[in-house]
Amino acid sequence: MLTEFETQLLGLMMMVIMLGMGASLTYRDFLIAFRKPKGVLVGLVCQYGIMPFLGFTLAIVLNFPPALAVGLILMGCMPGGTTSNIFAYFSKGVLALSIMMTSISTLVALVAVPALLAFYTGVAGIGSEFAVPASNVAQVLLVLLVPTIIGMVTRKLNPNIGATMELIGSFMGVFVILFLVVTWVPRNHMLLAATPFSVYFAVIGLGLIGMALGFWLSRLLRQDRSRSRTIALETGIQNGPLAVLIVTLTFTGTMQQDVLLIPVLYSLFIVITSTIVTLAFRRIADREALARDQAKTGSVLQAGR
Repeated sequence: MLTEFETQLLGLMMMVIMLGMGASLTYRDFLIAFRKPKGVLVGLVCQYGIMPFLGFTLAIVLNFPPALAVGLILMGCMPGGTTSNIFAYFSKGVLALSIMMTSISTLVALVAVPALLAFYTGVAGIGSEFAVPASNVAQVLLVLLVPTIIGMVTRKLNPNIGATMELIGSFMGVFVILFLVVTWVPRNHMLLAATPFSVYFAVIGLGLIGMALGFWLSRLLRQDRSRSRTIALETGIQNGPLAVLIVTLTFTGTMQQDVLLIPVLYSLFIVITSTIVTLAFRRIADREALARDQAKTGSVLQAGR
């Protein structure tokens, strides 16, 4: 499903992406997040409360075999993907909140992902042959935290270089997905044709249902509409390439190919669904801005009278 070259290149791309994410951060960002943590905490509740449960529920309802179920649950347990920052920007969301959610969810992933993955695969009754060792998850995340720290240090020492690294890292996230599309789809068109509808429903539904639930839970927890839309994108856009790396480190042979199907298909479709949602969110944000401007104009006119 993925060649050795594609796997190695994916790993390299992920390191560049994390370098860019680190370059977007300063220690002051974390201080602000800790002083006013509500938005980030709501985001974490959505990220690690909704998505793992949603992945588990879809796997059970759709009666997936163990390999597909593990792939779907793993995908649900992933931290937010860095491409969500780009979509948050173009949707006119709260970019600072998006970046902090991605960063903190990645740090929390060291503990949250192994624990949630073990819990939900255990509840699903998946055999030990499909177990993903916590050490494998931690190994990948720790390796990726190194370029994140390097990016933060670089931003501190030279803001101009840091800003360039941030830009490259952000667009590399989109490039990873486009790269998979260009190289993977033509080679696996027969597999795509033979893949059951339920698998497509799961990979598309994981993102879209996650966004919808993330938005409404955020509104329930008293986040404004702009922040709720940002949290919705962060909730539904998972780090697909990270899941792919964990699978390739954990499994081999046919079992690896079977488990990889969900993360790879999710990574392909999330760009399409996120683009559609982003365009819708952007139109809503424009309408809200226009309504605010009209309200201000009306207030000024009334005051003038």
